[in-house]
Amino acid sequence: MDIYNIKKINEAVEGNSYVGRGIVCGKTANGKKAAVAYFIMGRSANSRNRVFTLKDGVLYTEPFDASKVEDPSLIIYAALRKHENCLIATNGDQTDTIFQALKNGGSFESALDTRCFEPDEPNFTPRISAMITFGENDFSYKMSILKSVDEKGSDCARFTFSYPSKPGLGHFIHTYVCDGNPIPTFQGEPERVFIPDDIDEFTNALWSSLDEDNKISLFVSYTDVETGSEEYRLINKNN
Repeated sequence: MDIYNIKKINEAVEGNSYVGRGIVCGKTANGKKAAVAYFIMGRSANSRNRVFTLKDGVLYTEPFDASKVEDPSLIIYAALRKHENCLIATNGDQTDTIFQALKNGGSFESALDTRCFEPDEPNFTPRISAMITFGENDFSYKMSILKSVDEKGSDCARFTFSYPSKPGLGHFIHTYVCDGNPIPTFQGEPERVFIPDDIDEFTNALWSSLDEDNKISLFVSYTDVETGSEEYRLINKNN
């Protein structure tokens, strides 16, 4: 096994009916841009009744049909937002936990020390989070997963991964290994994936490889590390 193997994003996803929610961070092959992607999938009607909306630079999950919402507690949240030179992306309301911690002088890690996996027994869905920190014409990023230590949800295991940015290299973390009952939790380090220069190439490869029945929404952003200019792509299956 080549531990330094870098897959294309479609190779990491296609053929897997349920990877859950996922975050990708990395640097484009030409070294010029920081990339972040966040997608959601769903099996239940409640989970599938969602869209992404972008308001004042903040990415939210929102109901597609508000009249059909059963339980908003774990499916409606700010998924991506910025604080100063930091870009935060998560699969839940811990986005706001990290944001508030940074405002108060805390850190990515200290914020997540106050949180745990989701209380959705028997799956105990992990909370996955990422943060890109921009510096002088470059950036670094961190990823985190909070997950149950056992099938009973008796306690929380916390893992944080820190990365320098390297051209063409990204890391991909997702909530589940595959479909199941209960759904098996993501294992090991974030997967190494290739980040192409073209945002449309990356967006299309990821969206087309997600399971057609279970995919819901995808957001991809590329930020120029020198100028700070951004471009993004947003896809909602419910449109």
